[in-house]
Amino acid sequence: MSVLIKPIITEKMTADSELNNRYGFVVNPKANKLQIKDAVEATYGVSVKKVRTMNYGPSRKSRYTKTGVQHGKTNAIKKAIVDVVEGDIIDLYSNL
Repeated sequence: MSVLIKPIITEKMTADSELNNRYGFVVNPKANKLQIKDAVEATYGVSVKKVRTMNYGPSRKSRYTKTGVQHGKTNAIKKAIVDVVEGDIIDLYSNL
């Protein structure tokens, strides 16, 4: 099971990482906080102080077409906000 799926690179998360040393990741919905902490420490070589998680359910939409009503939904995701110890940084742009 791969715990970390991708980092969240938005304007808000970039500002939060520069000011407060917090980084956001999209993680496996079945992963717990200890698994997320171990995965971030192993992948990026930093010390994690705190992990906060958020579960987002799927958003459902329906649209009206000439063949009838089409129903659909997006996937459910889990986000994790990781606080890193002072002095450690994660360089997300080095792999681009």
